[in-house]
Amino acid sequence: MTSSEFAGTAGEGVIVERRLIINADDLGISPGVNRGIFDAHAAGTVTSASLLANAPGLTDAITRLRDDSTLHVGLHLNLTAGSPVARPGDVTSLWDPRTGDFYPLPRLVRRALTGRVAAIHVAAECSAQLARLRSLGVTVGHIDAHRHVHALPGVWKPVVAVARRARVPMRVPLEALLHGRIRVSRAVVAASLRVALRFAANRSAHDRDLGRADHFRGLNLLGAQDFQRRLLALLDQLQPGTTELMVHPGYVDRDLSAWDSYTTGRERELAALCSLEVRDRLARGDILLVS
Repeated sequence: MTSSEFAGTAGEGVIVERRLIINADDLGISPGVNRGIFDAHAAGTVTSASLLANAPGLTDAITRLRDDSTLHVGLHLNLTAGSPVARPGDVTSLWDPRTGDFYPLPRLVRRALTGRVAAIHVAAECSAQLARLRSLGVTVGHIDAHRHVHALPGVWKPVVAVARRARVPMRVPLEALLHGRIRVSRAVVAASLRVALRFAANRSAHDRDLGRADHFRGLNLLGAQDFQRRLLALLDQLQPGTTELMVHPGYVDRDLSAWDSYTTGRERELAALCSLEVRDRLARGDILLVS
């Protein structure tokens, strides 16, 4: 369902013009992150999550999903950590023969910008990760990517093709940093993604037929010490239409620390998403949570 097809109401026939998807990235990265995401979902804030198909917490995530079928789940395409899901010979431009693992993010970016990432390999790996989740009983409802690597040249178009074949929406991580104080580091990330997407998509209006949300938010929140204050300000300034808000709640554990550099910030995010202040703000009636 696209955002334009969704007509939300909140009590007594009042039409809510602002709809919000709160999507937790990195489901499956570790049991601690999984537990945090499901705690935020139980608190009534997180409505959707993106699941990694090759991370240490995958089995734990599948078990939790079988016990709680109310969380919408998509594929969190991973091309920067761990080993490929596809046969290594089918994705040779994506992994380092010395380690057997994906190239880390800086090397993947360099390879993509210099034309050394093969689109056919990206399509094969994306399809393999999608198939793995489906084989485990997951109904995959969207596609996005770990570290937003789907915005890279050579990666964007094959992932778009897989999303179209799967008939699922795909995230377009374009954020207008208009709310509150803009953090310079996050503004640089947002600008870099905008340039990468424009180049990768050949200025094709970013494939608006993908059924994506009208707006994307969350880059400016990532790692913020005052996450809760910024989140409340963002909620007050949501635009009409459907907004996808990217969050990263979780508890720090050994698997997370071995896989990802973003650790303690996840517990700040989780505390905010489960806080009475945020829950009360979302219950005010002018924002409709959707998935």
